Amino acid sequence: MKNRMKRLVLSFLTLFIVNQAHLANADINSDTEQLLNWAENNFPQFFPSHQATQNINPWLFRHYSETGVYAGVNTSDNHVYLLGGPWGDNVTVVDSLSNLLAIVGQSNGNTGIPACDTTQVPSGMAFTQNGNVVNVTTNGQCIAIASSSALCVAPRQSSQTGISVLTNTAITESSMSGITMAIPGYNPLESLANAGSGKHCTINAPSETQNLIINQDICLDVTAQFQSNLDALQNLPGITITPPITVTSKGTTTGTIVADCFATDADSISDAYTGEAWINQNGTFVKYDSFVLD
Repeated sequence: MKNRMKRLVLSFLTLFIVNQAHLANADINSDTEQLLNWAENNFPQFFPSHQATQNINPWLFRHYSETGVYAGVNTSDNHVYLLGGPWGDNVTVVDSLSNLLAIVGQSNGNTGIPACDTTQVPSGMAFTQNGNVVNVTTNGQCIAIASSSALCVAPRQSSQTGISVLTNTAITESSMSGITMAIPGYNPLESLANAGSGKHCTINAPSETQNLIINQDICLDVTAQFQSNLDALQNLPGITITPPITVTSKGTTTGTIVADCFATDADSISDAYTGEAWINQNGTFVKYDSFVLD
């Protein structure tokens, strides 16, 4: 193991964004965790599963047996290296840890969240994690979204974990703007702001989802989702449309280990290993690709 580690090298192939900001006085252990978690989220073809960081002085590293890759940081020079897989036995230095973290910082701060696949989140939505608590925020801004996907989708797993987690999302505060009714204080469309509430169960969930708590404080611009219906809505009596149409919500998602997702009252189920999904239709779970609305 030690002989192989002497050839340790890290390469993230093409890194698209160049940012030279330096993170001064950073702790190398936490910075290494941040970088390697980000690599797992963004380059699953090389780092396909979440691995614990090992420490053999002067190396902080992770080993991915599925691809034969070792990824790590040399604490003597604070540079990043990789060994194995596409890079074989050749040692290659990518860059300094601080320079790579500056690049990572351009991804909305979505680092160190192995329980959530943040690769497809919209620009302006930031994820941070402290222990088992993940915070999701748009920092007071209303951001446009392409779809109403879940905030924390479990990353695809390269093997069956045997872990099933039921998550329950409770929206504690919500509001909608851009659509008003003639009756003051009454807007039935504001119920859409609570649409994030509900239960979802994940089969073969990553181990990091156990006891995970997700707090959200977000504002979404959903004008595009209403665009095709704006003319029809504006012609209804008593309704006034003043784009942008935004939805603001605060809430908390908690997770619980369960024996069988199909024995729960979840609204939906997904398998993080196979990618399959099911919808609860009148008490029966129907596979997503055969789901038909009543």
